[in-house]
This record gives sequence, structure tokens and C-alpha cells, in this order.
Amino acid sequence: MRTYRPGGMKIAGERRVQALAFCNPLTTIQFIRRVWKEATRTAGFAIATLLFVSVGVQPALAQDVELIRDTEIERVLKNYEDPLLVAAGIDPATVKLYLVNDPEINAAATQSPLQGEEEDILVNTGTFLQLKTPNQMIGILAHETGHIAGGHLIRDASAMQKASIPMLIGMAVGIAAMAAGGGGNAGMGAIMLGQQAAESQFMAFSRTQEGTADQMGQKFLLKTHQSGRGMLEVFEKFANDDARSAYYQMAFISDHPADRERIDLLAREVDASPYKDAPDSPEAIHEFHMIQAKLSGYLSKPDTVLQRYPMTDQSEEGHYARAMAYFRQPNMKMALDEIDALVKLEPRNPYFWEVLGQINVEMAHPDKGIAPYQKSVDLMPDAPLLRIDLAAAQLATEKPALAKPALENLRIALQQENDNTFAWYETAQAYSQLGNEPMANLSTAELDYSAGNMGGAAHFATIAAQGLPKGSPDWQRANDIMAVIGPQRRRRE
Repeated sequence: MRTYRPGGMKIAGERRVQALAFCNPLTTIQFIRRVWKEATRTAGFAIATLLFVSVGVQPALAQDVELIRDTEIERVLKNYEDPLLVAAGIDPATVKLYLVNDPEINAAATQSPLQGEEEDILVNTGTFLQLKTPNQMIGILAHETGHIAGGHLIRDASAMQKASIPMLIGMAVGIAAMAAGGGGNAGMGAIMLGQQAAESQFMAFSRTQEGTADQMGQKFLLKTHQSGRGMLEVFEKFANDDARSAYYQMAFISDHPADRERIDLLAREVDASPYKDAPDSPEAIHEFHMIQAKLSGYLSKPDTVLQRYPMTDQSEEGHYARAMAYFRQPNMKMALDEIDALVKLEPRNPYFWEVLGQINVEMAHPDKGIAPYQKSVDLMPDAPLLRIDLAAAQLATEKPALAKPALENLRIALQQENDNTFAWYETAQAYSQLGNEPMANLSTAELDYSAGNMGGAAHFATIAAQGLPKGSPDWQRANDIMAVIGPQRRRRE
């Protein structure tokens, strides 16, 4: 399990999050309020903010995103989501799921600017930690799948553009009033009226989409023989949370249908399903609890984790949570004791071997981490993140004999995740250890290109091309990078 800032996963820079379909109304309003708070600080920044809202791009949010990459959690999410996508007639290969480090219950569907990926679904860590059952998580994903299947992400951009018109008018009138000496209160009043009009217009549009996403999500759950009760339970929780805020007494301001109306409609659809009482399997419940323990141990304060999972708790969940908590503390001896207990219980679980490898590497013993990482790869050879971590451990030993095996692991991983900047970084290190500087430079160019650093990518691609055999595939790739970057840089200038 690793945490990544936006540059490393291309959620920022060239990969901006567009037209987010927020599905927790509290988060939606908080985001809009935050944008407007920043927008009204200065006229210049306000205009810039309005411009990005008008085209449906939200760079402020994108820059705040912090991702957690973990093979186990990503695979569980994919197992939840793929049947829903198939039921919706969507190719699962075109949708990527990301885990966002945020304590709130929330998920969002976004348009992806990456070739080969049409949409992304972002799921907060708080969604896993606060929900009670796998079916509740599946219900949220079904709702997000409804947004994708309904084409809402494309329509949101148009709706935001239309909604920005009252904001622009209000902003212009407000600034003019202040400039003319009409007083700050008069100017701010005009600005806030524009904000409120825009919120009302966009939220009215969004409420319709949210209701449609509910209905489509329930249809996909029916097709996959799953209960819709989890979705209902989650939105009942949202309604209870909303009721505590006076801001939600005005139904038109929320981007979701009026809570009682929405819940009543969902309840009728759930009751009509022959699968309304379909339970989560014991295996699915255990898997869900293990993920909760893993995330809790990784993200919460160690004292909090040890209170929830005391040493007297000898369950697998208890061992997992404490292993992650001690690892983060760091108390490596205790972390090793806890993960060793899990490996003995389930010696064919690749995720336990992965954690054991990571703990050893973090203890500055990469040589001891190689065998556990290799075991995890042997058990799950199609997991790119496991191969990348194995390669990183091999290279960290600085043993020349391990550079070639590391490079082979990275090559296989990059076939599945060719925009993984950490993998490209390690690839550059491998080539450098092997004394192949032109390929190290080309790998660094790939790293910068994936991270959106076009200046760096052009620089290293140029250097790489000078040292690579003319006409070779790698020489051609370096020239392709330069050819793609040139027009992009000119458009920005």
C-alpha cells in the first residue's frame, strides 16, 4: 500500500478531473463554497476561477487529490464494479478505479482524458471505513455506473457552462459596483446573488441526473442478482447527515432529489426486486472487514488502531490492522510479528507476502524484502504493482546481478500500466545501474511525460535520441515524444 500525490498518477497536470458527479451532497456544496471563498478574494483570481467552472474543469480539486495504490483494494473494487459495467453494456477495460485518501463517504465518476480509458471512478477511503457491508459499497458503485451509462459526465460540462453565466454577470456587476465607489457591501451582494443563481441552476439540473443514476443503478443490481438495499441504506445515511444542517432545509439548493422523495422511490424499487434480501457471502464480508482493518491501520493514529484492535483480538482483521499500524508508527519488530502471524495462517495470500516485503524494505533491508515480494508475484503474476515493488527492492540492493531481473519485472508491469511514473523512475534507475544512459534518459522522458512535465520530457527525449541507434524503436519513441510535445508547448505559449 502506497500513497501518491497527483503528479505520480496523472490526476493533476495533463490529467485533470472533469465534471465530477459528486454523490455526497454535503461534499458538493462544501466544494462550491470553497471555490467561491477563494474566488472572491481578488477580482483576477475570481475571473480565473469562473473560467475553469465555465468549461467544467476543476483544477483546484484535482490538485487536492491524494491517491492510495493497493493491489488488494483495487482488485476488490474491480470485482464489485465489473459485473455492473457489463450489465450496463460498458467495457470494463475502459473504466479505471482510484482510491482517494479522504475520510468522507463519497465516490465520483469522471471523464478520463487518457487514451483507452473513457471514465474513472474515484472512491474515498472513508467510504470503505464508514460503510458496514459490501452491498453498501456495491450500491454506491452501481449509482456511479448509472452516471456513466447515462452520459451524465458529458452533460455536466454543458450544465456548468450554462450555470456560470449568472456567476459571470454577478461578478461583473459586483466588481463594477466596487470600482465605481458603490461600496464593498453592494458589490459583494451582487457577486453572491450571481453565485446563488448559478448554484440553483446547476443543482436543479444535477438533481435530475442523480435520480436517474439511482434508477439505472438499481436496474444494474437487478441484472446482476444483487440487492439494492445497500444503496438505499447509504442514501438514508446521507439524508440523516443532511438533516443536521440547516443549509439543507431548502430542497432546491441540494444537488440530489429531496431526501424523503428520493428514499421513498428507492425503497419501492428495492422492495420490488426479487433479490432484495440477497445477502453478502461470508467470504465477501470477511474480505470487506480485512480491507477496513488494513486501511484503518494504515491511515489512523496507532493509538486509535490499538484501541479498536487490541492485542487480545487475535482475528485476521486484528493482526492486519496492527501490522499496518506498527509499520506506520514505525515499530518494525511488532509489525513483522503481526504480519508473520498472517503469513502462517494463509501462506498463499499474496497480499500478506506483499506487506512482509514492504516492511523489510522500509526497515532498510531490501535484500530481505525480495523473497516475500517474489512470493507475492509468484502467487499473483498479473498484478503490476507487485512487480514494481519487487523491482524496487531488487534495485535498492544495488547489486548489478539484480538489475536485469528488475528491468524485466518493470517491463511486464509497464505493459499494463504504461503511465505509472514510479515504474518509469525505477526503469531509469535500472538502466543507469546497467550503464545504459540513453535508455535511462528515455525512461526519464517517459516519466516526465506521464507526470505532465512536458519540458522535462522534451529535454530527456532529445538527449536520449542523440545516444540511441538511429532508426531503432527506442530512437523512434524518443522522437515521437518530441513530436507530440512540440505542438502542446506551442499551444500553451
